[in-house]
Amino acid sequence: MTTTAPRYAVHRATLSDPLVQPLLRELEHEYSSRYPNVVRRDGRRELDRYPAEEFEPPYGLLLILLEAGEPVAGGAYRRFDERTAELKRIWTHSAQRRRGLARAVVTELEQAAATAGYDRVYLTTGPRQPEARGLYLATGYTPLFDTGADPETIGRLPFAKSLTGGGRVTAADFPPLARLDFGPVASTEAATPAVASTEAAD
Repeated sequence: MTTTAPRYAVHRATLSDPLVQPLLRELEHEYSSRYPNVVRRDGRRELDRYPAEEFEPPYGLLLILLEAGEPVAGGAYRRFDERTAELKRIWTHSAQRRRGLARAVVTELEQAAATAGYDRVYLTTGPRQPEARGLYLATGYTPLFDTGADPETIGRLPFAKSLTGGGRVTAADFPPLARLDFGPVASTEAATPAVASTEAAD
């Protein structure tokens, strides 16, 4: 079967942009439905964790993919440290999944981060988001956790990737990341997701 690559326009945005509102609404729903005890029926808690300026140049970026002027996918990065961009808010519209759009968003963000001077990317996803885990494994990210363990016993699942073509990375390549406490957590409900991508890797 022949598949056609999605045709889209890349729109650089801010959190206040009306085109970003579908992203925020659907992420809020995802957080609330997958982690109900964490967000206490308020998915905004995770979405409001970082100031909007962190997703704006020169250190960050938020972008939306548009088809016929409508937002179908999006995502962002923020500065984690001077070498590392942290991916956040990876999203595909609920009616547009399994088209490779999440993969396209990740690629666009990686290219923009490299242009901005970052040489590696870091992210976390939640233990109840197997689609996101599959996406990152399929796009060359190194898991900085035991992939054989029950995700619920780990909490946030960290991944990293080099943007310089240096091959696979390990936790030892990312000392600041390796020192972070990702779990296990006393209650799996305490494992708030930092990235939500609900599109299976395809």
